[in-house]
Amino acid sequence: MPSAASISGRPVVRPLAALLAAALLATSGLPASASEAESDGASWVHKVETWQKDRNASLLEEDSWLSLVGLFWLHEGENPFGSDAGNVVILPEGKAPAVAGVLLREGNAVRVRVAPGAGVTSGGEPVTEQALTPDSAGEPTVLELGTLSFYVIVRGDRIGVRIKDKESPVRKAFHGIDFYPIQAAWRIDARFEPYDPPKKVAIPNVLGQVTEADSPGAVVFERDGKTYRLDALGSVKDGLDTLFADTTNGHETYGAGRFLDLGPVVNGRVEVDFNTAYNPPCAFTAFATCPLPPKDNKLTLAVTAGERKFGEGHP
Repeated sequence: MPSAASISGRPVVRPLAALLAAALLATSGLPASASEAESDGASWVHKVETWQKDRNASLLEEDSWLSLVGLFWLHEGENPFGSDAGNVVILPEGKAPAVAGVLLREGNAVRVRVAPGAGVTSGGEPVTEQALTPDSAGEPTVLELGTLSFYVIVRGDRIGVRIKDKESPVRKAFHGIDFYPIQAAWRIDARFEPYDPPKKVAIPNVLGQVTEADSPGAVVFERDGKTYRLDALGSVKDGLDTLFADTTNGHETYGAGRFLDLGPVVNGRVEVDFNTAYNPPCAFTAFATCPLPPKDNKLTLAVTAGERKFGEGHP
């Protein structure tokens, strides 16, 4: 579990590397002229705006989180799938035969056996029977049926099937994320306090499971005369991430918290730009299995920056 980005279950758009340019200047000890500071500020605002556009564009993609329409957990043995309500894995009505086949689970292994004439394909080729690679092993085997796609996911000791529809009503109705205004005050130069050895951090998820992750250190920053700290995940050299909660959660922002990409540590400092705080997948769908902020990352602070609440999200 190296980063918030990876444990979310899908790669996310990280803030642009150029956002770190100002942090490098700030830690160099060299004063910036007024014109240089103004130019840097305009460049930074443009990059945050570009990041926002990229976030919206990613959610419009055919396989985005907005395309999720189902998640079903498999039991040992045969798990019929199709549009009939009696199946274990229920596909959207009108999008699949009543029974399109069977998913056979044997321990941690899953195979698919497709009913004759059901029209299930993978990689453009018809499927009759084959073993399915789950997401825990890298790129999963994706099965396709019309506008639907589905694949096996592993979450702890649970094995399920995630279903997407490129014509999902939620995706088709999407008109963009609501962001707080971009504010320089939420672009914070923080110090990095390394943990030696790395700290074990318990990361819960919406399923009630808990996974341990290694935190290389904490990012420590000041706000309104108070000191706050967040346990970071990821790599000091290649880029840190974090999951955090704050007092806006549940009314202005998603109830369970948000993610934030921080970038690498430079000379013991790291930029914490809350303007690029973003919603986890569960903010967009009830069929995601998101990680949640660890207990030490719950800020007694209203972070009025980044993405606001979207819909109802995960119950």
